[in-house]
Amino acid sequence: MTAAGSPGAAGARHTWGGSLRLRLTVVFGVMFFVAAAAVLAVTVVLVDNSMRYGLDLAFPGSYSVDPGMSKEVQRYLAQQQSAEPATKRIMLDSMQDNLLFKGGLTVVAVGVVATTAGWLVAGRLVRPLSMISSTAERIAGRTLHRRIDLEAPPGEVKSLADSFDSMLDRLDQAFAGQSRFIANAAHELKTPIAVNRTLVEVAMSRPDAPPEIRQLGENLLAVSARHERLIDALLTLARAEDSLTELVPLDLAELAESVLDSAAEGAARREVTLDDRVEPALVTGDPVLLEQVVRNLVDNAVRYNVRGGSVTVRTSMGRTDAEIVVANTGPVISPHEVPVLFAPFRRLTDRVGSARGSGLGLSIVRAVAQAHGGEATALPRRGGGLTVRVLLPLDGPGCRGR
Repeated sequence: MTAAGSPGAAGARHTWGGSLRLRLTVVFGVMFFVAAAAVLAVTVVLVDNSMRYGLDLAFPGSYSVDPGMSKEVQRYLAQQQSAEPATKRIMLDSMQDNLLFKGGLTVVAVGVVATTAGWLVAGRLVRPLSMISSTAERIAGRTLHRRIDLEAPPGEVKSLADSFDSMLDRLDQAFAGQSRFIANAAHELKTPIAVNRTLVEVAMSRPDAPPEIRQLGENLLAVSARHERLIDALLTLARAEDSLTELVPLDLAELAESVLDSAAEGAARREVTLDDRVEPALVTGDPVLLEQVVRNLVDNAVRYNVRGGSVTVRTSMGRTDAEIVVANTGPVISPHEVPVLFAPFRRLTDRVGSARGSGLGLSIVRAVAQAHGGEATALPRRGGGLTVRVLLPLDGPGCRGR
């Protein structure tokens, strides 16, 4: 017996509550059986009344006895008269039992056929809704350029599909405008920074430039570089939150090794040990964004570490998902502070007194992971530091759970 809170009961409730076709079929079947039972009951009553009327005509219940009849005939008529009520009762009961049995079998047989027909009819009724749902899933996972374009006579479902297409048109226009704005903003923001950097470098390269000018120029170049990194991070975050356009097979292990090679020099300056534990992890995704994910994780792990600390990078692959885990030593982090780290412009440096970084590293990691249909989580390590785990579906966005 299944308990009310067991997984079986929960699955049954989910199936009943989630399948419109099943609910319509059950409603059709119940309505048929109720109507058929009512018709059978009325039929039994009508046939009973008709039988009683016919039996009363066939068996009047009283016979006129002629004195000239023989005693044998009179005795036979008396016996017939006394036996008629029992005979009528037997005939009525036999009629009712036969009608209920055969009528019940007929109702069950026709009910099964009617329920099957209801299942087929319900499938045709909900087919446009299934088409709308599947199209919406493809649009949500890939692009906003697809439309439902439902070919159906005017009605509620046709109106719903047209309204959904109109909404997609407006969303497509809005996202296209956002992409154009991002591109224009990037150009307008990076151009003056590049011009300022060039002017500063020219001023610093003059032979007669005093040391104060050179020192000021170095500070200005550092500020410009930080602004460029901030703009690049914002553009990456905006792109990650938009629809993915370039999806190719790639290996997270190769990305991790490439990033670790480029981070080795910076880690050595900070006396941080890099531990490579990568295994093949093949996924389908955007190579630029996923490389940015690995780079952000490794850079953060090196930057927010302690001298003599370590960074461990591990990649692995399961049946449906691949993961990359980056763990580092560092300052002690409370568990309630971890969710805040994924918010834009929130830095671990706010607690250790440094102002390096833009505070977008983990925000970009989570945005890219979610855009690929995955997730990014973090846990504080005992003794200090953080472990960040990024889980990605093997077949790319929209394929998890299929």
